[in-house]
Parts: sequence; C-alpha cells; structure tokens
Amino acid sequence: MKAFGSVFKYGDNVDTDVIIPARHLATTDPKGLAAHCMEDIDTEFVKKVKEGDIMVARKNFGCGSSREHAPIAIKASGISCVIAETFARIFYRNAINIGLPIIECKEAAEKIEAGDQVEIDFDNGMIYNRTKNESYKGEAFPPFMQELIAAGGLINYMNQTLKNE
Repeated sequence: MKAFGSVFKYGDNVDTDVIIPARHLATTDPKGLAAHCMEDIDTEFVKKVKEGDIMVARKNFGCGSSREHAPIAIKASGISCVIAETFARIFYRNAINIGLPIIECKEAAEKIEAGDQVEIDFDNGMIYNRTKNESYKGEAFPPFMQELIAAGGLINYMNQTLKNE
C-alpha cells in the first residue's frame, strides 16, 4: 500500500479542537466535518487539499479530547496519511479504527516542509521526500493493522471478516 501527495505542515500539539472545532460537532457526516477541517489554524486548507495529500506535524499530534470526529475530518478531506514525530494515544487509536494511516517518524517530521511531494510505502514504513530526494524510515504497520487500513477501518474489517466466515 502506498500514498503520494503534497504536504501540509503543522507544528507541535495540534489538538482535536483545532483539527475540527467543537462548534462543528453537530454533524457526524464525514464531508460536513471535512469542510471545517483545520480551519482555525489554516483557513486555506479545505480550499487547497487534494485527494492523496499528506499531513505532517511535529510532536503530540491529535492531543486533547477523545474525538473520533478529528481523524474522520482529516480522512474525508482527502488526506491519505498523517506523519508526525508522535501522536496522542487516543488519536492514534481513533485514526486506525477509521482507517486513516498514520506514521511516526521524527526525522520526516523535522525535515519535510509544506508543499514537498512525498511518497509513503506503508509495507516497510519508508517515506520518500521526492522534492528533496531524501528518505526516512518510519514505523511500519504490522500486517494486521495494514489489513485494517486497507479495509477502511475496524468496522469495515470486521464486516468483511464476518462475511467470509
């Protein structure tokens, strides 16, 4: 499984209320959430993001309240993966549960810049910055988690598994 896209870059401690502000939580519709993704810190994000683009941040991405809306908004906006030095534990779990790939990689989080063209190979955790001709080794997902992501999240994975029994 691979991803390729332009990078949107953010700093430390991007919390769930920044990812999707609380004033927009009246809906659970993914497209409705995506329409307001990152709007408090990046007013141009929803206008510029394209299917397959990649989000890169520094430390503690997704901190704050346990809000499933945050990874749903990111995924529905078109982002194919989030790379960060570290993720908040609950965001990490929520992202995997909804099928949003995330990779921890300190070097990538430090060196990748907004607008860089990045390719990710999820099978081995390699991140290739095509703009700078650099590569970084991130944490690869174990096969089970790759299956969850490929299925579109935990619920889809379980539904597929039950169908096959």
